[in-house]
Amino acid sequence: MFLNANSVSISLVVLGSLCFTPITQAQPAMKPNTIVTTDGEIDDVDSFIRMLLYANEFHLEGLIYSSSQWHYKGDGAGTSFVSELEMTKNIYGSRTELRWPGTQWMDTMLDAYEQVYPMLSQNASGYPTADHLRSLIRVGNIDFEGEMEKETPGSRFIQERLMNDNPEPIYLQVWGGTNTIARALKSIQEQFGHTDQWETVYRKVCDKTILYMILDQDAAYNKYIAPNWPDIRVLYNTNQFWTFAYFWKRTVPPSLHHYLEGRFMGESIIKGHGPLLAHYYSYGDGQKQAGDPEHIHGDPAHLKDGQWGSFEKYDFISEGDSPSYLHLIDVGLDNLEHPEYGGWGGRLATSPEHPRRWEDGDSVADWNPYTQQEDKSFPQTRWIPAIQEDFAARAEWCIKPYKEANHAPLVRLKGHASRTASPGDKIQARIKTKDPDGDVLQIRFWQYREAGTYPQEIHLTSQGNKVHFKIPDTADRGTIHILAEVKDGSSHPMTRYARLVVNVQ
Repeated sequence: MFLNANSVSISLVVLGSLCFTPITQAQPAMKPNTIVTTDGEIDDVDSFIRMLLYANEFHLEGLIYSSSQWHYKGDGAGTSFVSELEMTKNIYGSRTELRWPGTQWMDTMLDAYEQVYPMLSQNASGYPTADHLRSLIRVGNIDFEGEMEKETPGSRFIQERLMNDNPEPIYLQVWGGTNTIARALKSIQEQFGHTDQWETVYRKVCDKTILYMILDQDAAYNKYIAPNWPDIRVLYNTNQFWTFAYFWKRTVPPSLHHYLEGRFMGESIIKGHGPLLAHYYSYGDGQKQAGDPEHIHGDPAHLKDGQWGSFEKYDFISEGDSPSYLHLIDVGLDNLEHPEYGGWGGRLATSPEHPRRWEDGDSVADWNPYTQQEDKSFPQTRWIPAIQEDFAARAEWCIKPYKEANHAPLVRLKGHASRTASPGDKIQARIKTKDPDGDVLQIRFWQYREAGTYPQEIHLTSQGNKVHFKIPDTADRGTIHILAEVKDGSSHPMTRYARLVVNVQ
């Protein structure tokens, strides 16, 4: 980590209609495959709604109800349960059920999605139909926190996807506990663990499985997955997600609060944007989730001096699980293959103890220019303006035809995205841009210092769509990350990027 690691940037404006070679001739990147497991908390519902607006950006392969330390159904027989995790054990003690929102809410959201699907699919190709998404819903292990003793339709569904012949990775988004995933893995181990096929099966599953975990919301990962499947890749977010969670007023600099406050959320996203976004939970909106007595956020009487601060109507509550799929959206940051590069899902570093695990924390802090100090949440917070404006633009896709809506600019780096250089070398780079709506484009080149390993500031000089800089004569070995950030001129601008990585030898 670096002290005073301020981004060096240069901005310029170009016309989106300039005659660059059409980027659409390039082969599209393969969409990542993903399965969502969720405990149904109100922030999961909000994450789910936003995710549906991005469902064209990845292949959804499963939507699985699971449990967590905060939400479980109980077995219906009055069996008492005490959490294995100290916090919820102290809060709730012995329970027969806990704040369970049921197994119908995804269908409700998909009914609303079905109504906006015709307009969404005008604005971008690749949106799955509501019927297809309904076919992906399964109920997993929901009786208690961490319960993984029995197979369930959800666990069998995950097991089948991990064992099928498609070798492409599957990102398993863990919005609650890991118990349903753990049960799927345990079933595979029980079937093959004592056979001569085990080594092949183990390697296949480990090579295919990537977990994106938001905290540990049950003990199943530490008790079963980690010791039995140590080679499964894990992306573990325990700090940066707070940017989009209940703590956001304490995490996000006040200068960025307006992107999460009611004036923006209400006017630009929630109100007047169709039936799907009308379901989005916000402060003081009068909504109440069935089954969760602690969902009082929608009651206007609880707006002031609440657990997480004072709020106004339509203020953002939480989408704590959204980083797990924001990581999957290809906006040009090349973070999918390199979590350490940083992107809309945050920036993670390889664990020194576990080379197949990427984590956030103190070792992955970015310099926060608003607070003038290193901040372990800023690798997520820095993208708030772009993410929220993109959300607002897609909210308009629910109600506007293509010609009336905004669409993201296309950006491509000419030449190799990774280059080798020596101290004293001069580097030139050029991007190609095209805006599908003919909007004016603003280009900003900046050095993402924390993503690289070269700690010093690089002086950038730009002209048109080009940037050049010199590697300092005294530079040591390391990597330098230069980002081209391209934003269109709409009322809700959409931003895309290109990244150049220079390896100084």
